[in-house]
Amino acid sequence: MPEGKIVKALSGFYYVLDGNRKVQCRGRGIFRKNKITPLVGDEVVYQAENDLEGYILEVKDRKNELIRPPISNVDQAILVFSALEPEFSPVLLDRFLVLIEANEIEPIICISKMDLLEDKGGKSRLESYIRDYRDIGYHVVLTSALEEESLQPLLPFFQERISVFAGQSGVGKSSLLNALKPELELKTNDISNHLGRGKHTTRHVELIHVGDGLVADTPGFSSLDFTDIEVEELSYCFPEMRKKSADCKFRACTHTAEPKCAVKAAVETGGITEHRYKNYLSFLEEIKDRKPRY
Repeated sequence: MPEGKIVKALSGFYYVLDGNRKVQCRGRGIFRKNKITPLVGDEVVYQAENDLEGYILEVKDRKNELIRPPISNVDQAILVFSALEPEFSPVLLDRFLVLIEANEIEPIICISKMDLLEDKGGKSRLESYIRDYRDIGYHVVLTSALEEESLQPLLPFFQERISVFAGQSGVGKSSLLNALKPELELKTNDISNHLGRGKHTTRHVELIHVGDGLVADTPGFSSLDFTDIEVEELSYCFPEMRKKSADCKFRACTHTAEPKCAVKAAVETGGITEHRYKNYLSFLEEIKDRKPRY
């Protein structure tokens, strides 16, 4: 049986790429029965007599998967956050980073719309956050869809990798992809002045070729739930805490009220930034208050 990768899912159809051939497929009813939803990024076995009437027979094991956006087998996540319009949000960025770290996907932080800072100020505050994330070890790339030179540092990250573009609505994900590959002509839209956030323009998930890699443009969204992360797992999604936690007195230290906590000591000495630690505490309470699942 032939095999391929799902590169697009739309209206109940799955488009499977097999070499240079793209086959439109439906999923077998057994997937619904077994509560399996094929995802963009899945390696699948299919059968098809022509390019418009195929069926997916098997979904291969996934190395990872995301719920929002729904995609699997991702090598890295390019988290796009705008400098302005909407304003850069370290709280929201940390929520994205926690989800990405929990799925063992490499994150790349991409700050878009840097051109807006030249006119509206706020650069020093943003630069402080950029230093913090770089000190942790994250790649941070500063871009503008209007300045082609600023896009060049992004290109090496795409090589032979599957990347997901994700971030809050309106930060310019589609604009960046259009600037990288103009023939895409992805739909973009302006910020809603009333809501102060972007309007959704990407309606489905699709893998597209950029350079020698595949990139997913995904629907934007403005919140994330920690539905699959437990209290004891959260600190491991903060790399700087993960390094320090081995020196805590208690193995199951939550870095809150326990004595001789290496993480709290690092916060006091500046080794861990206060805003990251505050976000950790907030996320921890959110997980504790989460309703149990049965």
